[in-house]
Amino acid sequence: MKKSRYALPYEVWMVLFILVPILIVLYYACTTSQGGRVAFSLANLAQVFSPTYLAVLWRSLWIALVATVICLLIGYPVASILASRHFKRSSLMLMLIIIPMWMNFLLRTYAWINLLDTNGLIDRLLSLFGLGNVSLLYNTFAVIIGLVYNFLPFMVLPIYTILSKMEPQLIEAAEDLGANSFQVFRKVKLPLSMPGIVSGITMVFIPATTTFAVSRLLGGGQVMMYGELIENQFLFTRNWHFGAALSLVMMVLVLISMWLFKRNDGSSAEGGMLL
Repeated sequence: MKKSRYALPYEVWMVLFILVPILIVLYYACTTSQGGRVAFSLANLAQVFSPTYLAVLWRSLWIALVATVICLLIGYPVASILASRHFKRSSLMLMLIIIPMWMNFLLRTYAWINLLDTNGLIDRLLSLFGLGNVSLLYNTFAVIIGLVYNFLPFMVLPIYTILSKMEPQLIEAAEDLGANSFQVFRKVKLPLSMPGIVSGITMVFIPATTTFAVSRLLGGGQVMMYGELIENQFLFTRNWHFGAALSLVMMVLVLISMWLFKRNDGSSAEGGMLL
């Protein structure tokens, strides 16, 4: 009885700020407004699956996937180095990774506009090697760079947390049994760090799919992502019903992604240890 009474504030919070907003989105997605009258309709949901909007969805998923893979390829070695017992400046490096996150998300993204713009710092560096005047801004490349920069810490930190808690005796035992560096990584380090990898992928892929600021600023309207499409429906075209339908589809995809990542979390680690 006491437990349910103490849980009441949390239940009220979840109802007000999770369940009620979801129901409002569902209401707008399944209704239309004509002449001031609201009527039930699935036309908005049907329109979401038209080729035009599906192309935006696939593009968003593809860009988010590429950014997530790049974050993983960069983040895992960085986290591994930081978690190493032989690396003495891990605290300093972690601080350098965290400090940019204290800045506003938009300010960090605006900074990349100056870096990637014509006659910007990167363009000037490339011109020293005879590669100047390359279009680096307002394209898919710029959007991926912005996503990787903004979400890379969310890949490094979970993996670093898992690796730093790993017992060094496990690696020493594997080496004593004759395992080389690659075998130690494949059979010991990688399976045990799988929960951190799954957490990092979840924390990068899902926000990267739903973001709108990066694609709007660095894409310059040339690379529209799903989050930006939803933003346009609510803020510019004022079509809340269609915007809610787009949001509902994205919400379902996010939940499916989270379920798949969570399902493969433990099974991947256990399967890796058995190999």
